[in-house]
Amino acid sequence: MLFLAVLLQDDNISAPFGSFMEAMPHGAFIVIHSILIVVGFWLSRKTKNSGFLLFVLAELSYITYHAGLTHFLFAHIIAEVLDVLALVTIALGFSKRVGVAGASPFVSGAARHR
Repeated sequence: MLFLAVLLQDDNISAPFGSFMEAMPHGAFIVIHSILIVVGFWLSRKTKNSGFLLFVLAELSYITYHAGLTHFLFAHIIAEVLDVLALVTIALGFSKRVGVAGASPFVSGAARHR
């Protein structure tokens, strides 16, 4: 583990793949994240699950980097934490719906007719 930490701190290591993305302007990323914000907002309205609003906040965090307001690592860690909270919130929301729908599989009056 220590070897990996030392290896990752070497400034001479170049990224093995994806460096071509640096050629894209920040505006393109803002457009992409803005589209994801619209999708997240639409899903929050459609499902009435507030977890998607946490996803929207995560995307806004990425936009702060591309707008030059924050450092990439700061925006990225904030977005990742919000994404995990969004996943947990969405999963809990779905489990509550499944629990409510599956709570009473017995149809009242069905036993009388047998």
